[in-house]
Amino acid sequence: MENYFAHETAVIDDGCQIGKDVKIWHFSHIMTNCILGDKCNIGQNVVVSPKVVLGKNVKVQNNVSIYEGVTCDDDVFLGPSMVFTNVINPRSAVNRKSEYLKTHVGIGASIGANATIVCGHNIGKFAFIGAGAVVTKEVPDYALVVGNPAKQIGWMSEFGQRLNFNEEGIATCEESGDKYKIENNIVSKI
Repeated sequence: MENYFAHETAVIDDGCQIGKDVKIWHFSHIMTNCILGDKCNIGQNVVVSPKVVLGKNVKVQNNVSIYEGVTCDDDVFLGPSMVFTNVINPRSAVNRKSEYLKTHVGIGASIGANATIVCGHNIGKFAFIGAGAVVTKEVPDYALVVGNPAKQIGWMSEFGQRLNFNEEGIATCEESGDKYKIENNIVSKI
């Protein structure tokens, strides 16, 4: 007996590991040998390719393709129509499956609508990728990046609030009251 929900139009290949209380919506394709952690929500028209690993409570919005080589930790948000790539220099007539590059998305990170994550560049924990950004390099923990190519413009709390550091390098999240410290351009929660 399955312990997840899949809409009747979803296609789920044999060999998938699907956690408890997962929801898979209309016209989505879950391919063999991928892992979906408990309580994931897979929106409409999503493709989860072989060997993809999604942690617990990952929210995948509509029209997202998650290609082989991608792993996401718990509580990741993938916005509508965002894209992961898996080959740096694709050509239709050249098979480059042996050249797939890995991309890891850290716990609690959010990737906005229509953003593109170029393969081989990891997203740090609780990072925030703005809508439409094109990520072409590593994104540090708690970083806020926007634009094409994506540039860091600040820092975000675990609640997704902009952090403003004082002269002592301390910031407080306006929503949670949690405190953060920045030292040598590295942010950590106190």
